[in-house]
Amino acid sequence: MSVTSKPEKEELKVFISNRDSTCDECGEDLGRKAWITLVREVGALCLSCADLDHLVFLASGDAALTRRARKYSRLSAVVLKFSRARRRYERQGLLVEDTALELAEEECFADFEVRDLRKNREAERRAELDDKYVQQFAHKIRELFPRMATGREQGIAEHACLKYSGRIGRSGAAKSLDENAVLLAVVAHIRHRETNYDELLGRGWERSDARTAVAELIDEVLNRWHAEA
Repeated sequence: MSVTSKPEKEELKVFISNRDSTCDECGEDLGRKAWITLVREVGALCLSCADLDHLVFLASGDAALTRRARKYSRLSAVVLKFSRARRRYERQGLLVEDTALELAEEECFADFEVRDLRKNREAERRAELDDKYVQQFAHKIRELFPRMATGREQGIAEHACLKYSGRIGRSGAAKSLDENAVLLAVVAHIRHRETNYDELLGRGWERSDARTAVAELIDEVLNRWHAEA
């Protein structure tokens, strides 16, 4: 038997009471700071009577974790508490299914690991850069290609001049800022960033054929970047 979909309901709310409370359904004395929900024509209900007592509390503070937990939880409720100082209800967190929270935590933990790996990798990369040489190399690129987008020369120089990489920027000619060596670094950048060269290689093209196919486009970009302002 299929269930007809209903219009989206208003977000469920659970309030942390500032005064003594009693459940209007079971009659239980809940005391102060009780967690209750308000049901039209019934009154205040404890979480057990409201069928929310199986949910777990996720405190505010981690937007990504909250967003994912809400996405996975079939049932959720916002937890609010009245602030006398600000004279308004303020969000304290979210009630969600425990399985949803576990899934959300696993995803966020994976993200954290990825961010941590990227951070470490970037630190290692920066340690392998000769800042003074990179700046000289970038300056030479800017001299040769004054119409290149601002800042792009820095990325090209950092990529080409990475220590122990064997890239063009580590050659003797490049270290003397030979124009041809600098040009080769810029061409390599254009080939990978401005053409479909990598895609062609991925489709099985021979390297020489792929280079021939994108050569004209590379020349167009070089001419555009080289034109005097």
